[in-house]
Amino acid sequence: MPGEMRIELIQVPVSDIDRAKSFYVDKVGFNADHDYQVTEELRFVQLTPPGSACSIALTSGAHTMTPGTIEGLQMVVDDAEACRKALADRGVPVSDVQVFPWGDFVFFKDPDGNGWACQAIPQRNG
Repeated sequence: MPGEMRIELIQVPVSDIDRAKSFYVDKVGFNADHDYQVTEELRFVQLTPPGSACSIALTSGAHTMTPGTIEGLQMVVDDAEACRKALADRGVPVSDVQVFPWGDFVFFKDPDGNGWACQAIPQRNG
C-alpha cells in the first residue's frame, strides 16, 4: 500500500446546488471553500465542516447518484446537546439527543433527504 490514504472529499447528491449550499453553510455552519462553474453542465461546490479534514462536494454533471440517497454521513462533535441546540437554533430539523454506549447522537437530513449524524464520543478511561 502506498503510504497514507485519507478520505478528504465525499460527493453528496443534491437536486438543487444553491439550496443545498445555503443549507450547509447558513444552517449547518460549513465553510464554503470553492464554487466553480467549470462548464455549462459541470459545477463544483466544496464545503467543509469547521475543524474537519474531510469536505463534501455538491456537483452537477459529475455523477449519476440520485439526490437524497446518502445515509450515514457522520461528524464527531464535542457535545451532542450543544450541537443539537446550535442546529435547531439555525432552523435545522434535528432529532433529540439519543444516547448509546458508543456515543451520544443527533440526526438530521438535508433538504434532499441525505442523512447525517453528529456523534459525541464518550470519555474513554485509560
